[in-house]
Amino acid sequence: MVAIDQTLRWKHLYNVLTRSGPFSDEDWVPGPETISTLESSKILVIGAGGLGCEILKNLALSGFKDIHVIDMDTIDISNLNRQFLFRQVDIGKPKAEVAAAFVERRVKGVKITPYVGKIQDKDEDYYMQFKIIVCGLDSIEARRWINSTLVGMADFENPESLKPLIDGGTEGFKGQARVILPTLSSCIECQLDMHAPRPAVPLCTIATIPRQPQHCIEWAHQIAWQEQRKDDAFDSDDLEHIGWIYNAALERGKQFHISGVTFQMTQGVVKNIIPAIASTNAVIAAATTSEALKIATSCNPYLENYMMYAGEEGVYTYTFEAEKKPDCPVCGNLARRMTVDPNMTLEAFIETLGERPEAQLKKPSMRTEEKTLYQRFPPQLEEQTRPNLKLKLGDLIADGQEIAVSDPAYTIDFRYRLDFS
Repeated sequence: MVAIDQTLRWKHLYNVLTRSGPFSDEDWVPGPETISTLESSKILVIGAGGLGCEILKNLALSGFKDIHVIDMDTIDISNLNRQFLFRQVDIGKPKAEVAAAFVERRVKGVKITPYVGKIQDKDEDYYMQFKIIVCGLDSIEARRWINSTLVGMADFENPESLKPLIDGGTEGFKGQARVILPTLSSCIECQLDMHAPRPAVPLCTIATIPRQPQHCIEWAHQIAWQEQRKDDAFDSDDLEHIGWIYNAALERGKQFHISGVTFQMTQGVVKNIIPAIASTNAVIAAATTSEALKIATSCNPYLENYMMYAGEEGVYTYTFEAEKKPDCPVCGNLARRMTVDPNMTLEAFIETLGERPEAQLKKPSMRTEEKTLYQRFPPQLEEQTRPNLKLKLGDLIADGQEIAVSDPAYTIDFRYRLDFS
């Protein structure tokens, strides 16, 4: 009787896993062993926010029984409109623990192990235990870290060291899902320039001739507040403070005939909020979970390798194969070429590394094969190399020379070949 109940419960899975098609193997006859493989596949979900909640729920309902989840955040009242595993009584509690407990209560037989902390807290041995890793992150830096870690773990002599990474991300009505096979397919670093940081608006534009409602809000936040309320410490969670910024921005907009300043936009600009929509999270979570199911069971070919979703005007999806780049600093074997002005100082060059789409490094140190150009840590070495910051690149390195750049946020060195313009 128990066996019949289990068969009925997973009937939808059997229908998917036993369906024939143009990509199915005629000699392969799936059955209970396929379900057993699915249930025994240990899977890690990184992030338990809007996307992570959907992914956890989907994985549990798809038959995965051994799920782990990592998240360092606690639940805020602003999460409740779309992170449906949380309730008002959960405010202040760790997202990973609450999400794990909720799904375990609703889906019998599933075991979800939460970890409250950063992904950087765990070593390679921890990640080696999983069959698949699914990301529901809102941070490019965290994506780059887990990507470089998994690439570094891959060993061609040990197939078990290859951990498929399924990455999902959303922003408003837009989203993406991709499948990364470390060292074999295009990785996150290969396509880093697709996620270039938004260019900052010059303060002179904000102060003199604003052109957009966001400029008016930035003026109220950065200039008006300092002029009129400099004795008050600004708190982005204080509605009275946000209201003051909103009203000041509204008046600024009227002066320059700019419309569109809203209270919601003011919150978004001041708190640097990326708009999140529950339906987009659901679409992308469904895509990432489907890929996990296909990889775990081999029931269908997995995504090759990048899917974009746009829901602003109707519904549009586009799938393409992102190419693996031979000069990728993480999975490639060549140094990435970078054109620079030889008259630029080393200090100015270091500052540009935070803005360049292909680098996006916040606290870089660098060296050549012969010498250290600048090293932030330890303090003694920083003091020793500090004079180089005022020297021109042309005086420190040769045209076409390769440098190694490190950043405390990542576990690898980034290699760049500097070509003088």
